[in-house]
Amino acid sequence: MALHTAINVVRENGVPLTAQIQRFIKKEVAAGVLHPGTRLPSSRRLADDLGVSRSVVVEAYGQLVAEGYLEAVQGAGTRVVRHLEPEPVVPSLLDDGRVPAVRWDLRPSGRNFPAFPRRDWLVCYQRALHGVDLADLDYPPLTGVPALRLELARYLGRACGLHSAPERLMVVAGFAQTLALLCAVLPGLGVDALGIENPGHPGQRQFVRECGVRPVPVPVDDEGIDVAALAASGVRAVLVTPAHQFPTGVTLSERRRQALARWARDTGGLIIEDDYDGGLWYERGARPLALQRLAPDHVVHAGTASKSLAPGLRLGWLAAPPPLLDPLLRARARHDLGTDSLSQLAFAEFLRSGLYDRHLRRLNSLCRDRRRTLEEAVGGALPGARVVGSAAGLHAYVRLPRHTDEAALVAGALRRSVLVRGGAAFHARPGEGGPALVVGHAHLPRTGIGEAVREVAAALSRPRASRSEGSARSAGSEGPAGSVASWPGSSPASSGHRWS
Repeated sequence: MALHTAINVVRENGVPLTAQIQRFIKKEVAAGVLHPGTRLPSSRRLADDLGVSRSVVVEAYGQLVAEGYLEAVQGAGTRVVRHLEPEPVVPSLLDDGRVPAVRWDLRPSGRNFPAFPRRDWLVCYQRALHGVDLADLDYPPLTGVPALRLELARYLGRACGLHSAPERLMVVAGFAQTLALLCAVLPGLGVDALGIENPGHPGQRQFVRECGVRPVPVPVDDEGIDVAALAASGVRAVLVTPAHQFPTGVTLSERRRQALARWARDTGGLIIEDDYDGGLWYERGARPLALQRLAPDHVVHAGTASKSLAPGLRLGWLAAPPPLLDPLLRARARHDLGTDSLSQLAFAEFLRSGLYDRHLRRLNSLCRDRRRTLEEAVGGALPGARVVGSAAGLHAYVRLPRHTDEAALVAGALRRSVLVRGGAAFHARPGEGGPALVVGHAHLPRTGIGEAVREVAAALSRPRASRSEGSARSAGSEGPAGSVASWPGSSPASSGHRWS
């Protein structure tokens, strides 16, 4: 039954019929049931449904338009007005919250992707749609449609050297679902703590904690995660980004890779390998193969299309050791009924046809140019600063001179219409690590990268305010570490990077 048919029109109570209709619509608008922009039935249709004269409805609508509740748009009918003030929205864990309007947004967020291959994706989606039968439109297998798992096994084998087969793969809604499933399964395996890289993604730390698993920060240096510190922590599971560590961009050294695999074999530990920007590698030399190759019985390899295509697709995958796959499937069965089949079939065609490889080649060429532009801009405008880590993915880590006041720089950049994250926001504890910026560069034109860096440099070159002046402006920084400029809706858990 449509909502409008629930209007209770009573002819005997002395209240005009027009007023009864008005009162109902006002109440539903105020309650948030009728949202701004909602189209209402025509006056003729509503009159027929309620059994009243059309003039009654016309008068009711006219009065609501006059009072600002409705608007009559030529050719588009009568709608709830679009400019009604919405209720404040509380940012969720994975939401960036409200941010100011700025000219240059350098956050490594979900919006930081350069281009979506619309035409190629449409071609693949149409091919998939033309080939489906009724069985394909039923509830999908929890592991994912067979065609995509086959293509993923082929792609991951040749691109990453992954030891896997279609039956060991599961298609998921991005890495967030992979981590949620693992956090649901780990306590049943006697694991109540998870090693997390430090610095790392603060949203992931909070997410793990809220799933009932204790996050244990493990330091990262220029070789990647410190395996000796990991062993000393006593944890039996660890989450790592070995190919391109987030946020520092370092690649796990061969020595550390071997040590990490040895730790897993010796302790019976579990490694969660987050290959979050897997296909994006434009560093000189070959991209490291999957860590999973070294200890396939101890590694869950997880990937995503969020960086190479778009996060809105919610396409990810995991390859798990066989004993772990069944518990993961049981955990998933308690919460959802699988991933959208048509998107899976389209992605399978995208992989099979070679269009995904072609897209990655274009994307890597584009990102390589923008990374080079960033390095040149930093070298020219920020003396003593340098871009570190492997040239890969959609972001870069800019290490600042030791004396730099990171908080003041971030706040000053914001005043110059540049939104950028300081490195301190990604550390587990205040005061860890030297000053740095985490810069999303893939979405910007080359001229924009140069201009944004010059604005940051201008903020850096301003004479530093006195401590008392800085205290008076404390709304511009967060916490004792002074890690980020504040804005409405910001929080320590909101890093500006939506993990896939």
